[in-house]
Amino acid sequence: MSPHVLVLGGTTEARRLAAELAARPGVRVTTSLAGRVSRPGALDGDVRVGGFGGADGLVRWLREHRVDAVVDATHPFAAAITANAARAATATGIPAVVLRRPGWTPGPDDRWHWAGSLPEAAALLPSLGRRVFLTTGRLGLAAFAHLSELHFLVRTVEPPEPPMPQDMEVLLTRGPFTPDEEQTLLRAHRVDVLVTKDSGGEATAAKLTAARDLALPVVVVRRPPLPADVTTAPDVPSALALLDLGPR
Repeated sequence: MSPHVLVLGGTTEARRLAAELAARPGVRVTTSLAGRVSRPGALDGDVRVGGFGGADGLVRWLREHRVDAVVDATHPFAAAITANAARAATATGIPAVVLRRPGWTPGPDDRWHWAGSLPEAAALLPSLGRRVFLTTGRLGLAAFAHLSELHFLVRTVEPPEPPMPQDMEVLLTRGPFTPDEEQTLLRAHRVDVLVTKDSGGEATAAKLTAARDLALPVVVVRRPPLPADVTTAPDVPSALALLDLGPR
């Protein structure tokens, strides 16, 4: 029987992995999306949208659809999904890999301030600046809603929902962006502090380069810890090697 791989997606790496798996003879791939983006791009293989109903629901789905391996290629901050996937893999005995791109590392000229959570990031802002470029996603704005004395420039793909800051301007757009484009944006909006999550990867790193060139402080939210005893891969080739599905 052809091996069936479930990819928990939503990232660039998940898209690349699905394409690689779909190109392998005899391999079936299903990518699962949470459904938070209204118009996701095309994906190779089968696609399902929506949650599973927690770890127990995922266990049932894995068994019903005869899944042979799971790759968690969700966003590094999708902690609940990652925890559920780890529990489901343990309960079913199905091999699982967590595909996580490496996080960012500050250089000598970076002015980074690490925070353990969005509320911690919000607590740092009043001492760092008044005009904030907030790039932490539309679902975490409640942590900054009480900072009425600050102006926020918020960039998201989908429109945000309350609660959110009172003094806020929203940019609905999708990257990637170049460092020059990011620097132009920061200058045009007179930004004096950037807030971001440690997503890692090159696709969204241009804003860090722009902040460095303008000597702006950056508040970086640390990633949540991974569950204990999970197998991790830093990139698509490493994940494929761990799956051991045979030659392409």
